[in-house]
Amino acid sequence: MGVRKIAISIPEEVLRQVDRAAKDRHMTRSRFISRALARIAQARRDAEITRRIDEVLSDPELAREQAETARAFQTARSARGTEW
Repeated sequence: MGVRKIAISIPEEVLRQVDRAAKDRHMTRSRFISRALARIAQARRDAEITRRIDEVLSDPELAREQAETARAFQTARSARGTEW
């Protein structure tokens, strides 16, 4: 992955907090900020995936099919011990 240098403006207190956190983790400021931004981006992707899954699972037809399948498995499981 390539690296690109950028310039940002942040409040002094935020910078002090970032520097302290980076130092505590034995990281450079740049690496600390890069990791923090990567985690934020990953969290957004994860939230979008969760939203899409929730959307699919909220489909009433799918819920009905899932309930039928669960009942069928339960019936099949209870019939397993039956001798033929």
